[in-house]
Amino acid sequence: MKKIIAGLILAGASTVANAGSAGGDGCGWGQALFEGQTGPASHVLAGITNVITGNNTFGMTTGTNGCSTTGTLSYSGKSVVSSIMNEFSEDVARGEGEALNTVAVVYGVEPQDRDTFAKVMHNNFAKIFPNEDVTADEMMASIESVMKTDADLSKYVA
Repeated sequence: MKKIIAGLILAGASTVANAGSAGGDGCGWGQALFEGQTGPASHVLAGITNVITGNNTFGMTTGTNGCSTTGTLSYSGKSVVSSIMNEFSEDVARGEGEALNTVAVVYGVEPQDRDTFAKVMHNNFAKIFPNEDVTADEMMASIESVMKTDADLSKYVA
């Protein structure tokens, strides 16, 4: 029984962690039950309530339970690319490495094109990292810009 309860708690917690504001703030019975409360326990319990009862999904479908699907979903965490930015810059400078391969995977670069990706990134280091203060967003925009100019890599960016 303890394993079932632990499994439900983990499933609920992971759903809450990944869902963001699906259905909007205040969506579902869990939000109503724990309204006004703060802290991780209240948020997790509200999420678990919504997961167990499935009412936030129903609410999003019907527009009830304080739910709406008109808002834009957002993610407040760091992207994979920005979280490994330092390692990536070192790998780009060398022309090889795990972080460089990870970024290629994030962009959907197929295994047969990853050597090309590494070479193109290495050859364009100065464009991707024009100064020490480059932000993750600037770096990613530069990566995509460089990829668009390469015949083999352009298919991976829209």
